[in-house]
Amino acid sequence: MPSAHSLPVLDLSQADDPAQRADFLKTLHAAAKDTGFLHLTGHGVTAAESARILEVTRTFFSLPEADRLAVSNLNSPHFRGYTRIGHELTGGASDWRDQLDVGAERPAPVVGPDDPPYLWLEGPNQWPAALPELRTVVLDWQARLAAVAHRLLRELLVSIGAPADFFDAAFDRPHLHTKLIRYPGSAPSGADQGVGAHKDYGFLTLLLQDSVGGLQVVRDGGYVDVPPMPGAFVVNLGELLEIATEGYLTATDHRVVSPPGAVERFSVPFFYNPRLDAVVETVPGDYLRSAPGVAHDASNPLHAEYGRNELKGWVRAHPAVAQRWHPELVAA
Repeated sequence: MPSAHSLPVLDLSQADDPAQRADFLKTLHAAAKDTGFLHLTGHGVTAAESARILEVTRTFFSLPEADRLAVSNLNSPHFRGYTRIGHELTGGASDWRDQLDVGAERPAPVVGPDDPPYLWLEGPNQWPAALPELRTVVLDWQARLAAVAHRLLRELLVSIGAPADFFDAAFDRPHLHTKLIRYPGSAPSGADQGVGAHKDYGFLTLLLQDSVGGLQVVRDGGYVDVPPMPGAFVVNLGELLEIATEGYLTATDHRVVSPPGAVERFSVPFFYNPRLDAVVETVPGDYLRSAPGVAHDASNPLHAEYGRNELKGWVRAHPAVAQRWHPELVAA
C-alpha cells in the first residue's frame, strides 16, 4: 500500500515560471492520469481566507438547530440549504454528517413542461438570518475558487496536449457548488460512514479540510488516508473529465471515515462545473491513442449533458427533497 503522503503535490505558481513550467505540466499530467487526486499549493488563496471560511462554517453549525432548520433544503426546489445529520444518502446508505449546500446566487428559473428538469438546479440560496455574514463570506470564497479551478482546468488541458481554451465556452456561466460540512463524530450505530465511497460527477473539486482528517482515496486496490496539508487544497477529477477524455483521465473513488467519539471534523468542498446545458465533447489530442474508453456502470449511467448528470446525483442523494418538489423524477 502506498503511503498516505504519496499523493502528488503541485505548486500552481510554477506554471508561471518558464524554468519550472514543463516539469509542472508533466507532474500534473501524471497525477490526473494515474491518480485523479493531488494536493494543490501556490494557488494564491491566503491562509486568512481559508481560516475565515472555516470559521463561519463552525459558527453556522454551532447555531441552534431551529436556525439551521429554518434554511432546510426541504424548502428549496433547487436542492439548496441545510441537510440534517443522516439525511443525505451515498450508495443508498445514510452519511453521518450535516451540511449546507450553496450554489451561484441566481433568480429562480421559470421551468416549463418541455424544459429539461435540470434547470431547477439553478436558483436562489437560503441564508440563515442568525448569521448574516455567511452570505458574503461563502459567495466570495466561491468566486475565488472558481478562478483557481478555471486556471487549473486550462493547465490540465495543456498538460495532455489539448487546447487550453477547449472548455471555455462551456464555462461561460459555470455551475458552482459549495458545501459547508460537519462530521459530528461517530454514529450511535457504530457505522463509520461519514460519507460513503463515491466519484464526483462533474469536472473538478477543490477541498479545504480542517486538521482532523478522515478523507480516504482508492490507490492500488485499497484505501489510503489523505491527511490535511496546511495551505493546500485536495483536488480531484470528476466523471465528466473521464468522459471527455475517453477514460484517459481518472475519476477516483473516495470516502470520509467518521472521526472518533465526539470529535468534529469540518470541510468545505467546492465543485467547478460547466453550464447545465453544456454537452461534454471529446477533448482533442494525441493522448487519445492511449485512451481506454469510458467504463460503463449500469448502476451509475453517465450523461454527456452536464445537467442530467448533476440532477441524477441530487435526486439519489436527497430523495426527500426530490419527492417534495419533483416527484416525477423519483418515479422515473
